[in-house]
Amino acid sequence: MIAERALIAQIRLLAKTRLAKRRDNPTVLAGIGDDCAVLRLARHSGKPIDTLVTTDFSLEGVHFRRDWHSPESVGHRCLARGLSDIAAMGGEPLAAFLSLALPRGLPQSWVDRFAGGLLALAEKYAVILAGGDTAQSPNGILADIVVLGTVPKGKALLRSGARPGDRIYVSGELGGSAATLRQMQKNPRRKLNPRDYPRHFFPEPRIELGRILREKDLASAMIDTSDGLSTDLSHICQESGVGAELQAEAIPRASVGKPAREVDLQFALHGGEDYELLFTAPRHKRVPARIGGVPITQIGQITRGRRIFLINRSGAAHELKPQGWEHFRK
Repeated sequence: MIAERALIAQIRLLAKTRLAKRRDNPTVLAGIGDDCAVLRLARHSGKPIDTLVTTDFSLEGVHFRRDWHSPESVGHRCLARGLSDIAAMGGEPLAAFLSLALPRGLPQSWVDRFAGGLLALAEKYAVILAGGDTAQSPNGILADIVVLGTVPKGKALLRSGARPGDRIYVSGELGGSAATLRQMQKNPRRKLNPRDYPRHFFPEPRIELGRILREKDLASAMIDTSDGLSTDLSHICQESGVGAELQAEAIPRASVGKPAREVDLQFALHGGEDYELLFTAPRHKRVPARIGGVPITQIGQITRGRRIFLINRSGAAHELKPQGWEHFRK
């Protein structure tokens, strides 16, 4: 099996080739290559809107382990993945569809608690669980979440809008989730208190922040940090046809545990599942240090080249390769 990015590129090429003889579909405004597909379906409350659609897997043994994560945490994280994609487009979530494949011997109490965690987050953001499917799994738990959202017509924040000279910003702090995972991997039998590691066990999607960035027309391109800063920034650069320079000292690093300790820079660069928003903004735009109560940090700028460089405190630069999460990578 080829690596994830190559696999997606191959499917994207096949889809484009097979559909080349058909007329462009005016319903699909953005497809493979962004956090959500953007569809133009109808008007909502008398206003022209575009519909956002995203889907994400949560797989036992890949995204969670039952001996590490409570059912409530698994349910919360399952929906948070989809909501974060909606946030990355500047959208408002509307409804979710959940498909579950469960092993025969799974206790009903686990499923009930999983649903409780998912529905608690759904209620917070006024998201309706509108349907889905269930099936028996031969091995572990598989959960597929589909989230629908809306954005005003033509206002979805894509990955392709970054231009040379734009500043690069990130919300919150990075590396907390990956550092937590590393602790559990090093000591698998140790139970971590979720209150000491909230950004891993119960991450909060930045719905309000994404909406404000869209409403105030601050961001030129945006993505969520689900796969890690180095990988997610490379997605923006690839879709926008640009490069980037990052200042290592400016990257905000999370503190985890009790007592809290700042994570290593490598976790902040390459660790995923923080679900913060990484965005670019034109040089003339004034981006506040806090938006919707969330800290915002300028960490670099977009360049004309196609490569990404990390600049250390002394001014030395080296190329930063995407080393975040990627399925099927050898």
